[in-house]
Amino acid sequence: MLCILSPNTDPYFNLASEEYLLKCKSEEIFLLYRNIPSIVVGKHQNTLAEINLPFVQERAIPVARRISGGGTVFHDLGNLNFAFFTNGKEGELVNYRKATEPVIKAMGLMGLKVQLGKRNELLLNGLKISGTASHVFKQRILHHGTLLFSSEVENLASALKAAGSGFSDRAVKSVRSKVTNIRDHLAEPMEFEEFQTSLFEAVFKGLDGAIQYQYSETDLKEIRNLCNTKFSTWEWNFGYSPKYQFSKSLIYISGRVDLHMNVEKGVIKELKIEGDFISEKKIRCLEELVTGTIHDPETLRLRLSDIEVGDYISGMKNEEFLSLMF
Repeated sequence: MLCILSPNTDPYFNLASEEYLLKCKSEEIFLLYRNIPSIVVGKHQNTLAEINLPFVQERAIPVARRISGGGTVFHDLGNLNFAFFTNGKEGELVNYRKATEPVIKAMGLMGLKVQLGKRNELLLNGLKISGTASHVFKQRILHHGTLLFSSEVENLASALKAAGSGFSDRAVKSVRSKVTNIRDHLAEPMEFEEFQTSLFEAVFKGLDGAIQYQYSETDLKEIRNLCNTKFSTWEWNFGYSPKYQFSKSLIYISGRVDLHMNVEKGVIKELKIEGDFISEKKIRCLEELVTGTIHDPETLRLRLSDIEVGDYISGMKNEEFLSLMF
């Protein structure tokens, strides 16, 4: 098995590397990496329904979509990501217990009793330290997960959106769990780099035929191409979301404003603005202007730059209208 300890902390690069290693390599592979602060949503999730957009925008946090299902997770440099790429037979590919066993054993060598939970998460003293997911490609399977070592848990909570956010869809919803950092359960203090090295070496020694591997120039070229054409694009990270409905209401100085819209592939297909607000111009003109625009703050801000929303909803500023749409 090839064993890779990646120094790259770009979430788009690392997620692209997972697809590349799954689809373009035939060897079985163990990969470790970490990301700068970022949000990673599951393949079948509605991105805007999962993230706290104002928090994300204020801190310029990258938002990325992975190729596996499951829920949304917050990554930072205190979070270690592991991935196993293996070959198998159809119908026998997904096996979380087998896939997480090397990590659980490695943690045991550090004096940590880790267990696999009912949702295939890793638990330490009953608290979640890792979420896992999988993706099948032909006869190959990717099992991957996170390990919270010294993650800033308060940012994790702030970056993800609470339930009841105005979105209605059939997308996979995230299930929030009580989490803990591994560092808080160690008998002796350990820095992240030491933990990462210890885990890598323990897993490496426990694998048959393990070979340490570094990306070749060809690997890097292909991964960067995937990163640029797919994993860092709006079309993948936001536009790939299942179609959804969004509704939001606001009591404004000129009356009540109710906004309803239907969105497909990230594009606003239908917008309806109702209420008892005062309007100097026909509200239908505003609806038609916005329809056909992607559901993205910067794009909508540009779309509205030549008008004054207050002409359609008396007294309302353009930025206030934008906040109503998210």
